[in-house]
Amino acid sequence: MVPKTVHDDLQLKYSQLHTECDNLREDINKLKTENEQLKEMLGTAQFSFASLKCKAAQVLFFTGLTSALFNWVLQTVKGSVEVIRGSLTLEDHLLAVLMKLRLGLTNKDIAFRFNVNECDISKILRSWLPIMSQILKPLIKWPSKHAILKNMPKCFKPKYQRCRCIIDCTEIFINRPTNLTARAQTYSNYKSHNTVKYLVGMSPAGAITFLSAGWGGRVSDKQLTAESGFYDLLQVNDEILADRGFTIRDELALRGATLRIPHFTKGKKQLSAQEVETSRRLSNVRIHIERIIGRWKTFRILTTVIPLSQVDLLDDIVIVCAALTNICKCIVPRK
Repeated sequence: MVPKTVHDDLQLKYSQLHTECDNLREDINKLKTENEQLKEMLGTAQFSFASLKCKAAQVLFFTGLTSALFNWVLQTVKGSVEVIRGSLTLEDHLLAVLMKLRLGLTNKDIAFRFNVNECDISKILRSWLPIMSQILKPLIKWPSKHAILKNMPKCFKPKYQRCRCIIDCTEIFINRPTNLTARAQTYSNYKSHNTVKYLVGMSPAGAITFLSAGWGGRVSDKQLTAESGFYDLLQVNDEILADRGFTIRDELALRGATLRIPHFTKGKKQLSAQEVETSRRLSNVRIHIERIIGRWKTFRILTTVIPLSQVDLLDDIVIVCAALTNICKCIVPRK
């Protein structure tokens, strides 16, 4: 038989070991919980759409869209696009594209944020932008006369009720081409830089309704308007508002349309009081085309200097930015 003292000692040691075992199990469970929490924190610390989606202000800053509009764009394009980089979700692909457009970041910067290769970002942009352009282009729609009249803002009604469109040209900087012909064709005397020029049309209600293909910055406003296909959209009694650079009165008259531009002082010492008042009223409504172009260019890629390697994507870029501008809040007050 085991002596009682030995038995008691063994019993005490067993009890102590059992307690230590329970404590170790509790410590292990705590460590597992902490490990899961750290993994979750690490996941949210990595830059991704998952780390942004609950922060509406951050989504708006990085994409220029509200969370609801971001999800709408994703649902609209997701059936036509593909995952280029497996470590990124479909949401991350769209986020990368919109960050490129909204913030004008370099591919290297975006790649660093997502912890991928720079070539992966380039592949995503080259795959997604043409598809997004094709799918979203119907948002840039030439409205019927009935739609124009139905949505005519109050500020247009007294004097410009027949206004169909306000037009203006805008230029986007590009790097200087190495080809001498391309360099000459894209050099803009107005900007003193190589540019690509676009004709932009806006409805009185504040939507971009026309966007030409890109032309070399050397082209005149008159030639660009003639070559863009804009005249084919016009109907009799349409009224087009523009600035003084658009010397297209005769071309519009051939289609039964009217040009309204501010009065010139050329050949006069000064404008009459009536001409000054007419020009002032016209400027008050024509200013909206400059505001819509300003809103369009909040997608900062349009204010950067586009590398020659990305100029072939520029038409797709401007279409996507214009379409996204149209689904954001209107800049023209209805009343």
